[in-house]
Amino acid sequence: MLAASLIHEHPERVRQALSVRHDSGPLEQVLTLDRQRRELLHESQRLRQERNAINESIKKAGRPAEEQRTLMRTLAESLRDIETQLQEREREFHDLLLRLPNLPHPSVPVGADESANVEIRRWGYPPEFSMPPLPHWEIGTKLGILDFERGVKIAGTRFYVARGLGARLQRALTAFFLDFHVKYQGYIEMGLPFVMKSAVMEGSGQLPKFAEDSYFLDQDDLWLNPTAEVPLTNLHRGEILTAGQLPLRYTAYCPSWRREAGAAGRDTRGIIRLHQFHKVEMYAFTRPEDSYGELDRMVEHAEQLLQALELHYRLIRLCTGDLSFAAADSYDLEVWLPGAQQFREIASISNCEDFQARRANIRFRRGEGERPEFVHTLNGSGLPIDRTIAAILENGQQPDGSVRLPATLQPYMGTDVLRPEY
Repeated sequence: MLAASLIHEHPERVRQALSVRHDSGPLEQVLTLDRQRRELLHESQRLRQERNAINESIKKAGRPAEEQRTLMRTLAESLRDIETQLQEREREFHDLLLRLPNLPHPSVPVGADESANVEIRRWGYPPEFSMPPLPHWEIGTKLGILDFERGVKIAGTRFYVARGLGARLQRALTAFFLDFHVKYQGYIEMGLPFVMKSAVMEGSGQLPKFAEDSYFLDQDDLWLNPTAEVPLTNLHRGEILTAGQLPLRYTAYCPSWRREAGAAGRDTRGIIRLHQFHKVEMYAFTRPEDSYGELDRMVEHAEQLLQALELHYRLIRLCTGDLSFAAADSYDLEVWLPGAQQFREIASISNCEDFQARRANIRFRRGEGERPEFVHTLNGSGLPIDRTIAAILENGQQPDGSVRLPATLQPYMGTDVLRPEY
């Protein structure tokens, strides 16, 4: 959430920053409501001062005159009416403020969409094959480890069943990612609820913006987890941390659910875009001055995972028009998929600065007696399990139909090759 003071004091700066995102949200309505609520607040204060002045004159006179009684009743009615209007405007103002996206960092490349994203670097090379490479859904089906028909039978489109070594591969990647984050990168592993309250969804920026993309359990007033970023953001909701506690770095596995309402017709085959998917998340709480160093660190951590899996990838810096709602700056990692002959996003790492912290009221104090400040929050994929499986299948496919596994996964899998299972 943007600071109300920033919007009031620097409206043109906010207007310009949102314009380069090509998403100004309800900014003009917010500015109008800000003027109205300030006018009502000023009128409320004036009426209170007038009432206090009459009270003082009554005290000096000893008893109120009829004219003063009438005036006091009129003032009380006017004050109640003004305060009712003020409460309504404050509520409307807060609701609209929640719908404004974050401001991009000044260094973010300006552009309308993904075509203006900037490639930073590449690692590795595309594998060479003696046969035309197949897409992962054909490989997984032939191996007998991905079952799309039974996924549809159980839950409908964009669901699948992992069978045998496919299920073990899901479990192996989850364990490998968590172990890597904890042992080598200094994260604390967290086991989280897979459902959450509306206030928790709001705190991370999922509500109200992405309500249509999320699954809601109406009877319990709970939401299915859309990404582990959401509960991780709210671990310290309403808390004041000490400077010595920061940075806090967490990692967590969560199955996640999204309707993908805005992605109709895209990636209808395979396991790239699903309603239920699996992901290991990286998350950090930092002091404001440390957050961009932490962003670089988290990007490096995600790259280390892809390198350990021997996957060719490129690093992309997102332009202003391609930033997510809560992000001030973001990088995507795109992995090479030989079956599709293209790079596809496999990880996104973002600095949200104090945008989420304001919504969830997460602060820190630099020293005893000092005024609390909002922390900065960062999140990143480390990595999505299903998309990583797709990349492993396509990059490791062999002429005999088997799939060679990366060396780092072989101890987790108990084999070096995936062969057909029937």
